[in-house]
Amino acid sequence: MRLIHTADWHLGQSFHGQERHTEHRAFLAWLLDTLVERNADALLVAGDIFDVVNPSLAAQALLYDFIVDAHQRLPGLQIVLIAGNHDSGNRIELPAPLMRRLNTHALGRVYWQDDGDLDAERLLVPLTDAKGATRAWCLALPFLRPAEVTGAGVRADEDDDAPNDYVAGINRVHTRLIEAARARREPGQALVAMSHAHLHGAAVSEASERPIVIGGEESISAALFPDDIAYVALGHLHRAQQVGEARIRYSGSPLPLDFSEVAYPHQVVEVVLDGEALATTESLPVPRPVAMHRVGPAPLEQVLAELEALEDDPELSRDRWPWLEVRVALEAPIPDLRARVEAALEGKALRLLRLERRLPRVEGEDAPARIDLESLGPRKLFERTWADRWGEPPEADVLADFDRLCQDVLDAEGELNS
Repeated sequence: MRLIHTADWHLGQSFHGQERHTEHRAFLAWLLDTLVERNADALLVAGDIFDVVNPSLAAQALLYDFIVDAHQRLPGLQIVLIAGNHDSGNRIELPAPLMRRLNTHALGRVYWQDDGDLDAERLLVPLTDAKGATRAWCLALPFLRPAEVTGAGVRADEDDDAPNDYVAGINRVHTRLIEAARARREPGQALVAMSHAHLHGAAVSEASERPIVIGGEESISAALFPDDIAYVALGHLHRAQQVGEARIRYSGSPLPLDFSEVAYPHQVVEVVLDGEALATTESLPVPRPVAMHRVGPAPLEQVLAELEALEDDPELSRDRWPWLEVRVALEAPIPDLRARVEAALEGKALRLLRLERRLPRVEGEDAPARIDLESLGPRKLFERTWADRWGEPPEADVLADFDRLCQDVLDAEGELNS
């Protein structure tokens, strides 16, 4: 069997206030051509299909148009989608009955039976070859929110040794789903796991990845995927990478989602199965439909010289003009900095999205520290506020209560917007 593994499309992303439909449309066109050229049997999309839980109509149209076009050009192609932490699980599953008619399976959340055991059968998708014979089983596990794997109605295991209830719940779901898949498969059929999660030891991006859950203690071990899992298709981390073994992979995002990701190799992964085993994997580079430039950090005169030297193509349509980030290292504030940067770009087919001013650090103990609330985050802000008020940092149980409260707020917002 031949599979294509991709993830983290983030359709509908607002990039510093600019929409990226042109880039996503170009990627999906390339992906469809690649599926046809490679004669793929299945496409696995490992979460974060959309950028927000309430995507625009244009973003949703990109997905559904792609599914329809794929079914027309490759009627035998199977598509398996799972929700990521940016997605609304309910929204992903809403059109599932219609999508099944197009050979597409959409899994947005997990469900528990009356006895507290996982409803694993609905997460097992048979992958068939051109003759309709089942050659593999896809263990399609969407992003697991804390409310789905902890608390009342969820049966726990006495031997759980994970550091917290949430991680223990994640481990439990993976283990039970693998057990169910082993019971279903027949000799010669491979097991392919798909999960949207953060694995220990995997490299995160500099700026663009949202913590998968409040508190940060959400990473799981690659040991959850035993050797009889032929391939593990992961989503969430934007940097393409394997985790420990060639069979355990993040495909990475097909497009850079932040200027910090410009140098990443953006790709999808072709996976070939031979019976129950993994035969080969191949990284397929994704063409970049819109270039992305980073200038600096450097002194202003050097930055201006680099901007003057930037090449551009005036024949490009405006929606294909490269994105540009400029970082200037300053010794003192320059009131007309933006005007001078824009003057250097006058007449160039470039789109300035971000201008960052880097001022020198102020020495001396009496100088107040500059706090960036966005990078600090709610948890660190809470810890600082608590320590200022009570003279000591909050204890572990206080932080755990705060984490649960923040997660409840995020989950409630997601449901309201979905």
